[in-house]
Amino acid sequence: MFESIAYAADAVQTAPQQVNPLVQFFPLIAIFIVFYFFLIRPQQKAQQKLREMVAGLKKGDKVVTSGGILGEVSSIQQDYVVLNVGDSGAKLEVLKSAISGLRQ
Repeated sequence: MFESIAYAADAVQTAPQQVNPLVQFFPLIAIFIVFYFFLIRPQQKAQQKLREMVAGLKKGDKVVTSGGILGEVSSIQQDYVVLNVGDSGAKLEVLKSAISGLRQ
C-alpha cells in the first residue's frame, strides 16, 4: 500500500513540462538570418551595382552583353543601347538588361 502511494507521488512530480514555442522556432529563425546575410543580401547588392552601372553608361564605354558580345556604346536610348561591334563598324541594338558588365 505504501509502495503504491510512493509511485503515485513520483508520477505527479515527473509530469512533462510545456516548451516555450519561441524556443522551438529559434533554429528556424537562425537559419533564415544566415540565408539572408550569406545568400540573399549579397545577390541584392550585386543586382543594385549592375543597375547603377547600366544607368551610368555613356557613349564610348566598352561593354559585354549577357550573350558574350563585346562592343562599344555608340548611342543610348531609353530601353536599348546601340553597340559598335568589331572592326567593320557593324552596329547592334541590345536591350539595356542584356548588358552584363563593363570591359576594361
